[in-house]
Amino acid sequence: MELTAAARLVEYSISSPLLKPRVRVSQRPLAPTLTSFPKRPIFPPNHRQLLTMSQDPQTCAASVDENGSTITASSFGARARIGEVKRVTKETNVSVKINLDGSGVAENNTGIPFLDHMLDQLASHGLLDVHVKATGDIHIDDHHTNEDVALAIGTAFLQALGDRKGINRFGDFSAPLDEALIHVALDLSGRPHLSYDLQIPTQRVGTYDTQLVEHFFQSLVNTSGMTLHIRQLAGRNSHHIIEATFKAFARALRQATEYDPRRHGTIPSSKGVLSRS
Repeated sequence: MELTAAARLVEYSISSPLLKPRVRVSQRPLAPTLTSFPKRPIFPPNHRQLLTMSQDPQTCAASVDENGSTITASSFGARARIGEVKRVTKETNVSVKINLDGSGVAENNTGIPFLDHMLDQLASHGLLDVHVKATGDIHIDDHHTNEDVALAIGTAFLQALGDRKGINRFGDFSAPLDEALIHVALDLSGRPHLSYDLQIPTQRVGTYDTQLVEHFFQSLVNTSGMTLHIRQLAGRNSHHIIEATFKAFARALRQATEYDPRRHGTIPSSKGVLSRS
């Protein structure tokens, strides 16, 4: 540590049409000057893996998923986690775009108002950007559209997750909604499994068949490759039970897909790989 030599005063004039004071400024430092101070990085060595995106875009070629959904071609940075899927059958036409690192933007039009409302919960509480557009044979019933929307969303999740390096992988959340309380636990393991235990007291909420809730999550699980457990801890109102389920699922999914900085970008598995096998 060394101290600066005796200070001298320097006079400066302030040019102003109103005031012209003379200011005396001391060049003496207010505190001793440190000649040696250890330089430490602000961020850990792996911060570029977590905080920056590649400037070189990578192109994802169009391909057909095994469930029949087409993964459309798109260009994005190496760290962007976006899944974009189009699924077309004789019964439905579904387009889905999911951004795992979004801000809760929801643009959903499936032709099934209650399902749109639930997808809005997924975006809002999961902080995902969710864009779903679907047309289908809802003049028969909502079954095919409900199923194909879920299949496409699951495929979009699978694409957006990529190799899953650095993520938490597990998510667990309990969401209350008035008298209803729903617990959701999930594992982005690559192994599809659904354990579902909801007691929804009515057959319909509006025009939506409540049996389709389980079918939605089973379809999503099948294409995303996640393990999902849904438990009802309390609840009497059908709308509250279903909405609390989607909210809990959204928060658990948000936990699972967020990055764990202590992993330094490694895959969260002792096997070193997470895959659909």
